[in-house]
Amino acid sequence: MNISVVIPLYNEVESIGELCQWISRVMQQNKFTYEVLLIDDGSRDGSWDEVKRLSKENESIKGVRFQRNYGKSAALSQGFLLAQGEVVITMDADLQDSPDEIPELYKKVTNEGFDIVSGWKKKRHDPFIKRRTSKFFNWATRRVSRIKLHDFNCGLKAYKNEVIKAIEVYGEMHRYMPVMAKWAGFTNIGEQVVKHYPRKYGKTKFGLERFINGFLDLLSITFVSKFGKRPMHFFGLWGTLLFMIGFAIAGFLAYEKIFHEVYKMTERPLFYLGLLAMMMGSQLFLAGFIGELISRNSAHKHDYIVADKSGIISINDTP
Repeated sequence: MNISVVIPLYNEVESIGELCQWISRVMQQNKFTYEVLLIDDGSRDGSWDEVKRLSKENESIKGVRFQRNYGKSAALSQGFLLAQGEVVITMDADLQDSPDEIPELYKKVTNEGFDIVSGWKKKRHDPFIKRRTSKFFNWATRRVSRIKLHDFNCGLKAYKNEVIKAIEVYGEMHRYMPVMAKWAGFTNIGEQVVKHYPRKYGKTKFGLERFINGFLDLLSITFVSKFGKRPMHFFGLWGTLLFMIGFAIAGFLAYEKIFHEVYKMTERPLFYLGLLAMMMGSQLFLAGFIGELISRNSAHKHDYIVADKSGIISINDTP
């Protein structure tokens, strides 16, 4: 199979039928073998009924349903788990991403050897606040990751199949997929300018919480990617430094008391500073030690998947 198209959706009943027709037309024109994975992330507007209808009309369209809203990262993760295509394309379900970009994205991966090709919405049709916050996060992510992409959060991306099988997407980490791929060893990351259309149906899911979560996730992905498998290198280092500073202060105060007969040490702020430094240093060192044990012995927890005769797949919580 040439291409798997993974499409997370949440309350997009008006657009998914038109989107699937558009995708099918592009695939047939280019004679691609393909599958479309529609990941219904707990929609409540009839989207799942539309997905079932589409899957019955076209065997290349498959449906995945979450019983509640888990978020875009969870939806992508399940889509990646099921994707069988040589190249995996992701796009949003709101018709702002153009399926006409798929052939060129596919060629960049297969012919030019890119591990990931990220879309760049050079001309965006989004609210002003969303454009400004996105520009800030793209700048910050470039500085942290040293990946020269203009639009990390563009939903339209192409991946080699082995890339999406090698990385784990969770929380709100979908916007940092190129960063996680780079730290997993896939460094050939390209970019392509893509068309961005105004939203035709429904309303944007952007809110203030995404701004806050985006900043926290940037800190999280930076820490986890660098120290997730070796937490002692971070906590142990700072714990040792703090403890040695506290120990040096304690040694200085002991010297003062023994040789200079300075009393009432507990009334001096330096005494409490040294005590605090040793306590914090010990706690950080212990946190690093426990984190090291957990990282070496933890097992991943996954949801289980149930498929019925119609090819519709249902995702449930792990029992």
